[in-house]
Amino acid sequence: MSEKKILLGNEAIARGAYEAGVKVSAAYPGTPSTEISESIAKYKEVYAEWSPNEKVAAEVAIGASIAGARAMCSMKHVGVNVASDPLFTAAYTGVGGGLVVVAADDPGMYSSQNEQDSRMVARAAMIPVLEPSDSAEAKEFTKLAFELSEEYDTPVMVRSTTRLSHSQGVVELEARNERENVPYERNTGKYVMMPANAIKRHVTVEERLKRMAEDACGMSLNRAEYRDLSTGFITSGIPYQYVREAMPEASVLKLGLVHPLPRKLIEEFASRVDRLYIFEELEPVIEEQVKSWGILKAVGKDIFTVQGEYSANMLREQVLGEKCRVRTPESVPARPPILCPGCPHRSVYSVLSRLKMHAAGDIGCYTLGALAPLSVIDSTICMGSSISTLHGMEKARGKEYIRDWVAVIGDSTFMHTGINSLMNMVYNQSSGTVVILDNSTTGMTGHQDHAATGKTLKGEVVPAINIADLCRSLGIRHVYEISAFDLEGLEEAFRRETKRNEVSVIITKAPCVLLKGVTFPDKCVPVPEKCKKCGACLRPGCPALTKNTDGTVSIDETMCNGCGLCAKLCKFDAIEIRNKN
Repeated sequence: MSEKKILLGNEAIARGAYEAGVKVSAAYPGTPSTEISESIAKYKEVYAEWSPNEKVAAEVAIGASIAGARAMCSMKHVGVNVASDPLFTAAYTGVGGGLVVVAADDPGMYSSQNEQDSRMVARAAMIPVLEPSDSAEAKEFTKLAFELSEEYDTPVMVRSTTRLSHSQGVVELEARNERENVPYERNTGKYVMMPANAIKRHVTVEERLKRMAEDACGMSLNRAEYRDLSTGFITSGIPYQYVREAMPEASVLKLGLVHPLPRKLIEEFASRVDRLYIFEELEPVIEEQVKSWGILKAVGKDIFTVQGEYSANMLREQVLGEKCRVRTPESVPARPPILCPGCPHRSVYSVLSRLKMHAAGDIGCYTLGALAPLSVIDSTICMGSSISTLHGMEKARGKEYIRDWVAVIGDSTFMHTGINSLMNMVYNQSSGTVVILDNSTTGMTGHQDHAATGKTLKGEVVPAINIADLCRSLGIRHVYEISAFDLEGLEEAFRRETKRNEVSVIITKAPCVLLKGVTFPDKCVPVPEKCKKCGACLRPGCPALTKNTDGTVSIDETMCNGCGLCAKLCKFDAIEIRNKN
C-alpha cells in the first residue's frame, strides 16, 4: 500500500524527482527553493550537490541529461537569471534523459531583491512551464515534467512560488521508478551549438512548442471545471486555491501547463462563460496572450495588481464587490530585520561606521548593514555585484573617490560570483579594497555549505578551498586574514588598505553565531556604577542591549552571545566579559 505524508511543496518536488528516477540534482541555495535540494539529498539513490552558482548547477544537470540520466537543477527566481545562458541554449539542444529546471518565484519579495516572473524568462527561452497548485500536484507535476521533457525533447521548468514552496499538504508517496539511462549517441548537430547547427535547431524548437500547445488541449493537467457559467476564471498555481475558496461556484479553467498555452481549450472555455477573469500573480503572462487572440472580454490586470501575492479577499473585493472586514492591526513598534546578537558582521560594520566609510554591498545577511544604526551599505544589486560596483565607481570617478569605500561580500557569495569580479579588478588595474566577510556558511538561506567550508550537500568532508590563497593566486599581493572582532586591527587594516593604489583583500573571520556546534562560553555583564551613559555600546545596535530610563544599559543574558563587542567599545570598563560557567 502507498503511504501518505504531509510535505512542504519543496519536499514534494524533491519526492517527485526521486520517484521519477532522477540520478543527478544540482542547485545553489536560495529562499524559497532551498529545501528542495536539502530534501533530495536524503535519498541515497540520487547524487545531489551544492554548486557554486546556478549557472554551474544548470550545466551539471545538462551534462547529466546529455549522458542519458534524468537530472534536475533548482533555484530561486533570480537564480534563473544566472542560469539563463545555458538554459536558453539547452532549449535548442534538447535533452537525452529528462531535464527539469525548478524555479521558485517570490511574489511579495519576502527574501528577494526583485519580484520577477520566471514564466516570462521561460517564454523567452522557449521552455515549457508547469505550475502546480499544492503539494500533491508539486510531486505529480515534477514527475510529469520529466516525461514531457523526454517526449518533446526539451528542458521543462516547474514553477513554484513562496506560498507553494513553504506550504504543507498531503502527498501520496509511491515507489521510485528506477530507469535505465537513455543510450548516448554522438550527435554534434544536436548538441554542438555553433551557428550552422543552432539555426536548424531553432526550427525544431518552434515546431516543438507548436505541437505541445496543440497536445496541451488534451492534457489532464489542464482542466475545465464548469459550474456557474455566468463567471469564469482562467488561473494556475496557488491563485487557483484562492478562486476555489472565494468563489466556489464559479467555472474555472485550471492551467497546469502555463507555457505554451492550450489555445483551443482557452477559446472554448471563454466562449462558454459570460464574464471572464484571468487571475495570475505577478505579470500578465497568460492575459496578454489571451487578449492577443481576440478574447478582449477577459479582465485581468486592469483590476488585479501586478505586485505581490494574491488572496481570496482580493477576489471578494474586486469581483464580488464585498468589503472584507479585516481587523486593523494593533499599533506596535516596528521590528525591522536586524543582525543577530554576536554576529561578526556587526563588529566589522561598527568599525566601518566609526570611520565613516561607504560600502558597496552584496546579497546575504550582511545586507542588513544598510539599516540604522550601522548604515554602512550604500548599494546592493545582485550576487557578486559589490566588487564590480566598486570597480565601476573607481573607473568613473578615479582612485581618490573610493578612498572611503570598500566592497563587502560574504564567503558563499564570493564563491558564487565574486571571484570573476575580483579577477576583473586585478586584470583592469583597479585599486579598491574588498572585504570578504567569512562566517563559514551560507547564512541567510539556512546554513548551507559551499566550496570553502569543506563539506558537501551530502555531508561528505572534502578539502576546503582556501579563500586567501585563491585571492593570492589572482596576483593580489595584499591579502589579509583577521578576526572579525579585532576592532583595532580592523581599523588599522581599513585605513591602510584603502590608501593603496592596487587591489587589496581583507578577509574577516568568525563563524556565524547560529552555526551548529558554535559555542559561546562568555556573557557580557553591565557594571552600572561605572557607566557614563555615553551610549557607545549601543551604537552597533545589538538587540541584546537596551537603554534604561536612567541612561545605563541592561544586557539580556538569554540573547547575549558574549562576543565582547560592546565591552570593547566601552572606554570606562562599564561592561565586563564573564565566563558563564
